[in-house]
Amino acid sequence: MSLAPALLLFMVGSVLLVVGAESLVRGASRLAAAARVSPLVVGLTVVAFGTSSPEFAVTIGSVAQGQTDLALGNVIGSNIFNILLILGASAAVAPLIVDQQLVRLDVPLLIAASFAVVLMGLDGGIGRLDGLLLVAGLSAYTLFLVWQGRRAQRTMPVDHQDGRGAQPPGHGRWRLSLVLVVAGLLLLVVGAQLLVDAAVSIASTLGASSLVIGLTVVAAGTSLPELATSLLASVRGQRDIAVGNAIGSCLFNLLGVLGVAGLMAPDGIGVSAGALTFDLPIMLIVAVATLPVFFTGHRIARWEGAVFVAYYVAYTAYLVLDASQHPALPAFGTAMTWFILPLTVLTLLVLTFRAVRERRSAPPAPVR
Repeated sequence: MSLAPALLLFMVGSVLLVVGAESLVRGASRLAAAARVSPLVVGLTVVAFGTSSPEFAVTIGSVAQGQTDLALGNVIGSNIFNILLILGASAAVAPLIVDQQLVRLDVPLLIAASFAVVLMGLDGGIGRLDGLLLVAGLSAYTLFLVWQGRRAQRTMPVDHQDGRGAQPPGHGRWRLSLVLVVAGLLLLVVGAQLLVDAAVSIASTLGASSLVIGLTVVAAGTSLPELATSLLASVRGQRDIAVGNAIGSCLFNLLGVLGVAGLMAPDGIGVSAGALTFDLPIMLIVAVATLPVFFTGHRIARWEGAVFVAYYVAYTAYLVLDASQHPALPAFGTAMTWFILPLTVLTLLVLTFRAVRERRSAPPAPVR
């Protein structure tokens, strides 16, 4: 396939993915409203899992075609995209208030899952046992979130439940929601197939590896639903959904998408030396970097969002320079390693130290 038809297929596939994800999220959100769960839980589960459906469809399609590098690159690149670009852009639009549950549970779990995937890849692959452990972790996490959300909602006054506690949706709304879910899934399957075919063709035409294409083009394309959802939620003031969508999508990618892919692949998901020494560690570092940012004041300021976006641009630039073997690559890598990254680590440490000192010096809350 030549480059022009491949690009056309890629655009058509991307459009189908976005439309399918929008339909799936809209229908699933309506169904979830009947479960009476909080906006954060909806963001971490229904919205996150729904907007991650393109990653799931593309990764499973890649495994079915034997393109395991593309599958792994899609998961890693999507997680980096979700945190650096989606959270960063959402915070740049409006500062994001971070729920304490994210700091205490969800972000530490994301860090642990990222570290576990790195450990699983040390032997050169993610096999069926690894996939089973990841899927079991996702199941336990989801059940805990639903249980916790329903318990919190039961203790909430009726007038604070957005009117959802009194009346369940009617039969007509249930049917419409189910139609939206089914239509969204069908569009995702078709769009994912087109996207995988186009990505493989583009990779072979340009001489880039499937891993690089998965880390950049496919990861960005399949993460468009998360980007649109989080930006829209941030603009509308639904910041729990904006943050929960990004963090929940990362967890679903690692535990669900990669887990199912590991179960499906006959020989497991191969982990190349490049992914093990660069891409997977970057994914882990990005996950770890969110904890101090969330911890300092339980918010993501605009300048922190701008730093996240700048890092994503730098990461993408490095991948492009590396794929093309550009002569500027050594200087760029040296600048990132010895100047930009240490400066960022120092800034995060200072912010964390200040936050801890302010909390210790703050007067105790009055007893009511």
